[in-house]
Amino acid sequence: MPDAGFQTTGGGGNAPASENSAARDVIGIARRWLDDYGAVALATVIKTWGSSPVPVGGQLVIGPGEIFEGSVSGGCVEAAVITAAADVVATGLPKVLEYGVGDETAWRVGLPCGGRIEIFVERLSGTDDAAYLDAVLASRGSRSLLVVDTALASGRRSLHGDTHDFPEDAAEQLAGGECVLLDGPQGRRFLHALVPPVHVVLVGAGHVAQVLADLAQRVGYQATVIDPRTAFSSEARFGGVPLQQDWPETALPALGLDGRTAVITLAHDARLDDETLPLAVRSPCFYIGALGSRRTHERRVERLEKAGLSNAEIARIDAPVGLNIGAKGPAEIAVSILGAVIKARRGA
Repeated sequence: MPDAGFQTTGGGGNAPASENSAARDVIGIARRWLDDYGAVALATVIKTWGSSPVPVGGQLVIGPGEIFEGSVSGGCVEAAVITAAADVVATGLPKVLEYGVGDETAWRVGLPCGGRIEIFVERLSGTDDAAYLDAVLASRGSRSLLVVDTALASGRRSLHGDTHDFPEDAAEQLAGGECVLLDGPQGRRFLHALVPPVHVVLVGAGHVAQVLADLAQRVGYQATVIDPRTAFSSEARFGGVPLQQDWPETALPALGLDGRTAVITLAHDARLDDETLPLAVRSPCFYIGALGSRRTHERRVERLEKAGLSNAEIARIDAPVGLNIGAKGPAEIAVSILGAVIKARRGA
């Protein structure tokens, strides 16, 4: 499963321009639309077969007038889902939709890629559903796991902050961020594992950081930029990207470095590197990178060794940072770095 639910996949639609941001937050938009319109539909991919452009957990929110945000098929069946969503909102009865390459409907709506998908569509309205969305957003803010257990026939759901209530095999999948579809005497249940988004922490607010922060958000990651040099880490240069105008030794412990965090130094500044890297390599971060030439990294390694870092700790640093694609200029370098982060995240 992707980091859907907490960082749902982006999509097109007729959403207000203010919401067509780089990071399209389906749950956040659903919560706002619920206040604005009183009722919305939420569509969630619950099962896929073969080639499917959006993995299990991908979501689409539909408001009145066929405005929508997110994606359940990369554009293949969205129109059909939006049409079905209008009926779900009108009746309040959830639906499970299925599309496959062998179905006439699938060909009509454009799913000839060989895959099949199953999509659950539910109405959100009233205080209980508002509280549900608030709980999802709160768990995201605390970077904690949340499992949404939904009975597909009735739409009834329960929320779980851990996996203790589920069978051992399902609990293991959920803890790893995978969604689970269960069949039982009580009917089918969809266990939606909402995991914290990947957090890309960039130390050094230069030109590469400007591009990389934007790219990270576009793939659904969370981005934070740290730089005590306020001329660099200014709102005017980074728009809505969260900024920490402090030294890494103060900012990083406050942020918290967990197993879904990547830390990348981009400052061309030895002090910023030397404050950041010891904290990063001694944390559970899944990726640590440092910008600079091989010679720059050799000098960096000498300083880190003098600071007491072990060979194993220093070996965790990807330097020169990024995939070796011959990148030139800030934009291409940012692409190479994001590629390295994705590769590390996927274990490729």
